[in-house]
Amino acid sequence: MNSIRTIIADDEKLARTKLRILLQSEASINVVAECSDSEQTVQAVNCYKPDLLLLDVQMPGPDGFHVLRAIPPDEMPIVVFTTAYDQYALQAFEAHALDYLLKPFDQERLHRAIERVHTEFVKSGDREMARRILDYLAKNQADSPAERRLVIKAGGRVVFLDVDEIEWIDADANYVKLNAGKNTYVLRQSIGNLSQRLNPNQFVRIHRSTIVNIEKIKELQPCNSGEYIVVLRNGKQLSCSRGYRGGLQSLIDKKL
Repeated sequence: MNSIRTIIADDEKLARTKLRILLQSEASINVVAECSDSEQTVQAVNCYKPDLLLLDVQMPGPDGFHVLRAIPPDEMPIVVFTTAYDQYALQAFEAHALDYLLKPFDQERLHRAIERVHTEFVKSGDREMARRILDYLAKNQADSPAERRLVIKAGGRVVFLDVDEIEWIDADANYVKLNAGKNTYVLRQSIGNLSQRLNPNQFVRIHRSTIVNIEKIKELQPCNSGEYIVVLRNGKQLSCSRGYRGGLQSLIDKKL
């Protein structure tokens, strides 16, 4: 295997050091530069013409996706994201990044990524993958509407959850629990922030700690207190408090 010229881009020195140590076990990898911000990364790519870029998403100044936009298409290396933030995984994969490593990752997970790099390095001499990345980024500069899939880190995996599968959402301190059929996923985010990411014509907050997918509602049962019991198709019963009843009724009226 020919030497794969590699750049490590991460704003944390400790993270760069750890990654370099792990890469010492990969005989084909030759680290030619380390960078701590996006500007350094772009300059290093222009200077060293690497085959592989191990790229953090969040760095001082512009983020990792800015780095990709700043690299000429014919100089784009193979890109593997290395980050502690799972919310960018969908964007990275749709941008045709080769892999997405969630910190903390171990030697085995990194090795699997490098094996994929070996394969891509052999078959992608024309950098077609880089062109796909730039094409995607060019088409997605504007903010997207309500998200259709959520990216969740669960048991060492990255799960892409279609929002249509979600039946209801519970708040638990700084976390939310997404209930989808037999599965429950935990996402580190406030219920208020999550509600802003969801389609307001499909998801409605019925309690300070509950959001429901209106498509999953079977019936509403009024209570003497002026509240509703929301019954889902799966039989789950949820309380709709008086303070949120107007929003639920308004959304139902639009469906009628």
